[in-house]
Amino acid sequence: MGQNDSMTVRFSGLKSGSYNYHFTLGEEFFEGYKNDEIEGGKVEIEAKMERLQHMLMFTFLLNGEVETPCDRCLGRVTIPISGEEHLCVRFSDTETCEDEEVVVLPENAFEIDLSQWLYEYVAVRIPMQHVHPDGECDPEMMKYIKVESEEGKVESEEETDPRWEALRQLRVKS
Repeated sequence: MGQNDSMTVRFSGLKSGSYNYHFTLGEEFFEGYKNDEIEGGKVEIEAKMERLQHMLMFTFLLNGEVETPCDRCLGRVTIPISGEEHLCVRFSDTETCEDEEVVVLPENAFEIDLSQWLYEYVAVRIPMQHVHPDGECDPEMMKYIKVESEEGKVESEEETDPRWEALRQLRVKS
């Protein structure tokens, strides 16, 4: 995704101190990432930046919700998103850093686009399994799922290998 001006913080010329920012990630923001996982939503982010001589320290407070496909019925399910993240930005023309929470920018940098980090902070808060609460899935889709699972049970019962039954009997006797 290209640079997002609304997520860009210009720090050139700012004196040492604390600065507050507010970002809203909405439908348009999530559409730009072409991810099947997040289909929409709205997440409010309060950001605090501490400007130091050779460093920026960001604290992000996330609060909102995203929409993602339900793993069970493929309908949209709303997932609440909240939490706190930290990002450290250092200025150096020679250093590199492997730490995910530390970014190294050239000494002559004057701004930073935070959109990729903000997207990732939201994405890591989506649980591995996202399903509607029981009884809220699409009833039409659930009919197909129940038919499949019932057919699967019948087939597995019919195809039980008699050798397994003999082994179960041995285990019961001992």
